This record gives sequence, C-alpha cells and structure tokens, in this order.
Amino acid sequence: MKLRLMLAAASTLFFVAAQAGEVTVAVAANFTAPMQKIAKAFEQDTGHKAQLAFGATGKFYAQIKNGAPFAVLLAADDETPARLEKEGLAMAGTRFTYATGRLALWTKQANVVDDKGEVLRSSSFNKLAIADPKFAPYGIAAMEVINKLGVQANVVPKLVQGESIGQTYQFVSTENAQLGFVALSQISVDGRITQGSAWVVPQHLHTPLKQDAVLLNAGKDNAAAHALLKYLQGDTAKAIITRYGYAL
Repeated sequence: MKLRLMLAAASTLFFVAAQAGEVTVAVAANFTAPMQKIAKAFEQDTGHKAQLAFGATGKFYAQIKNGAPFAVLLAADDETPARLEKEGLAMAGTRFTYATGRLALWTKQANVVDDKGEVLRSSSFNKLAIADPKFAPYGIAAMEVINKLGVQANVVPKLVQGESIGQTYQFVSTENAQLGFVALSQISVDGRITQGSAWVVPQHLHTPLKQDAVLLNAGKDNAAAHALLKYLQGDTAKAIITRYGYAL
C-alpha cells in the first residue's frame, strides 16, 4: 500500500513536471517588486516558470514591433496593449487591467517632502528625476502633475530623465537627484513608506495609471503564458499587487 502511494505521488510529480512550461514576460519597470514575488508564487503553484524582463513600456513596444519574442506584456498603461492588439501583434480579447498605479514624489531624506508637494516650489533641490515621457507612462503622469501645479518655471530646468521608472528610482536612491517622481510600489509596502519622505500624488492631478496585460502573438500556443494571465487575476496575485499600493 505504501509503495503504491509513493509510486502515485512520483507519477503525479512527473506529470506536473512534464506539463510545466516557460513564458517570457515584458514587465513595466514600476511592477518589478510585485512581479518578482508573483513569478515565484506562480512557479510554486503551477510548475510554470516566468522569465521576466523589466523596462519602459515604450521601449518594449518598439522591441515587440521588431519581433522580440515576448509572450506576455504587462504594460504601465492601457494604450500600448490596445495599440498592439489593433496592429495585429497581440491576441484579441486577452487584454485586462491587472493594476492601477500610483505616482509619488520621493526623496531618501526624511522630513523633506511635505504632504502637498510644496517642496516643488522651493529652491531646496537642484535635480528632480522623472521617467522619460517619450517611453514611460509614469513620466507622462509626472509632467501632467508639474503642469497642473504650475511649477514648470522652477522645476523644468532641474529635470533629469531616466529611460524607465526603474532608472528614475535609481537616480533618487543613489542621491544623484534629490527628488524624483517614482512609482509608489517602489518605495512602499503595506501602506508604509520604507525610507525617506514622500508625497503620494492625488490621482486627480494626472491621467489614471491603468496598467493592462495582454497575450502577445508569440504566446498564442504557450500554455504557460495563458496560465500566467489567469494567475494574475487570482487571489494570490491580487494580494501581492495590493501590498505594493496598487488598486485593482
């Protein structure tokens, strides 16, 4: 009896291993921390492995147009997946919003950024980092905030641009820029800022950061790609996503 149970368990493990696949995923840089945790849980729960590449959504769009073999895109906006679908580079009917992001003005220094962003009107900083608006939706949102606050004259001469929100975060975390507009997910866990001081930007100051996922043509027949998109809509992934300050 014991031998039969052991053989059955071994057979089940072999079946799972045989069915396991791999999916290559282009992930918006703001979603780095939660996606790393989701990928680990995804592999534990399904046996499938997600190979992750992080970067700016606009650059991923260009790479996909040029034939990059990504199976899934997790964008920092909802426009890029829709455009890829319209252009025949993504599978129709597979798009959905996996998260809505939040923008934050952040510095590594405590008690510098106030709760209304008034520091942007001051002369207490000489560099403000944002993601490049040509490629990064979070950079577009940052410029919208700057314009709505009417602080262009003070801020624009001090701007430094990262090619993605990931590089923008690095500028501020290494103090090459005193301030930066970053993703809340990069500086907060469970509702607490992990270091320094920050202003979580009210959402009415910029276009909502709706972030969509889509199955790309390269993932059409990839079981792991389909499984990942389903997993992102499940309770385990949702719990991780909300921990990092995203809305669903």
